[in-house]
Amino acid sequence: QVQLVESGGGLVQPGGSLRLSCATSGFTFGFYAMRWYRQAPGKEREFVAGINRNSAFTNYAESVKDRFVISRDNAKNTVYLQMNSLKPEDTAVYYCNQNPPLSSWGQGTQVTVSA
Repeated sequence: QVQLVESGGGLVQPGGSLRLSCATSGFTFGFYAMRWYRQAPGKEREFVAGINRNSAFTNYAESVKDRFVISRDNAKNTVYLQMNSLKPEDTAVYYCNQNPPLSSWGQGTQVTVSA
């Protein structure tokens, strides 16, 4: 079955960086566009970044544009999110999924930005 396993989160100070990874299995990864999403406490899950099948096209939420970079390695069935210049408002659980998303989600990875 489809598995989405996010990792790389943690506690970081404002201005710091983190690199998230999402290892996938159970589907032909290279056939699907992928997205990162996040959910902060008490808020709806929201779109963060997307990438098409061959990495030729990426798009970002306005709140993360010019700070985050999405990438993928189709040979490793993995999508990444490089997060730079982190702000406290980036604190959330981060998830990856296909675009459009599957009904099932991984466990996510917690990112906490705090001094």
